[in-house]
Amino acid sequence: MAVDLGTLPGRIRHRFPVFEQRVYINSCSQGALSDSVRDAYRRYLDDWDEHGAPWEYWVGQLEAVRARIAGLVNAGEDEIAVTTSVSAGVSALASGLRFDGGRDKVVISDFEFPTIGQIWHAQKRRRARVEHVPAESDGTIPLERFDEAIDEQTALVAVTHVCFRNGSRLDVEGVAQLAHERGALVLVDAYQTVGSLPVDVHELDCDFLVAGVLKYLLGSAGLAFLFCRSELVEGIEPTATGWFADQDIFEMDIRDYSPARTARRFEAGTPPIPPIYAAIAGIELMQEIGIAETERHVRELNALLREGLDELGARVVTPHEPERSGALRCVASRDVEALVAALADQGIVTSSRDANLRISPHCYNTAEDVRVLLDGLATNRSLLA
Repeated sequence: MAVDLGTLPGRIRHRFPVFEQRVYINSCSQGALSDSVRDAYRRYLDDWDEHGAPWEYWVGQLEAVRARIAGLVNAGEDEIAVTTSVSAGVSALASGLRFDGGRDKVVISDFEFPTIGQIWHAQKRRRARVEHVPAESDGTIPLERFDEAIDEQTALVAVTHVCFRNGSRLDVEGVAQLAHERGALVLVDAYQTVGSLPVDVHELDCDFLVAGVLKYLLGSAGLAFLFCRSELVEGIEPTATGWFADQDIFEMDIRDYSPARTARRFEAGTPPIPPIYAAIAGIELMQEIGIAETERHVRELNALLREGLDELGARVVTPHEPERSGALRCVASRDVEALVAALADQGIVTSSRDANLRISPHCYNTAEDVRVLLDGLATNRSLLA
């Protein structure tokens, strides 16, 4: 069934003031600022001004965002750690794993964000081995490549849901099945999908999942989360820790390490209170808008975009099939930084990775946005590869 490309943005676009000035089509980097997130920061300042240091209330806000994240990914609240970044969550997880008992290998795809690769390579100092799963020349990683890499010595497989460099979507469910058949754990990086399409940790069959609120969840920098399957929590004792990871945060015991019995054990020090306010507002707004409706809307926008890019003779490096791609579309360029700058001069906000222009529509984008972008690319056709 075709989607009316005016219905969704017509309902919510006024909530995002940036569109009064420019075409913003860069949600893979950061979601557009909404009125509700701006108001959330104002509420944080008002609370601070009115109450001084309302720590009990702020801890309540931490638990509120934990509940919203749990509902978002179909997890239990005790399975969610609220962190300052994906790096913080994965570092805590890695610090609690043991690379012994014949399982000393970590398998990672070549589509991972740098923080994922760097953290697991750092574990080589703790006697872990790291094996990369390479991409094919067409910008995909077939399931067979994971089949070749995952074995009975594999402790963990780290796999991104959608590649931040080319928009390719991996068969996470297939990877999880292979890994679990061979006794390995699975970590999914869903930063490029959560908020742009429904994400369910049970359907993905993952053991751990990380993401943040900066992009398609319409929050701000400074807040991310780690899901840990409940059966695994108490078997992992992080050494990267802090007082908010303790069983009783207000006991203030400096002579003991008693990690929480929930996924809170993967947290660290004082939580990022202002971004928590923004995250609650962003998640609530995104759920009000509708994530499944957003996925359908963006798929139609990307079909329109693909048609126009084909007419321009542009080389799209993102797989065309919906099941092999996310919201992000990437276009090869001869000089991508010059192309991003030229589009910005025309009031069009995009971004780049490698030699690819990144275009990432979201719920608030319209068919007219796509047409303006295509006109901008036509003007700068010499910069397309």
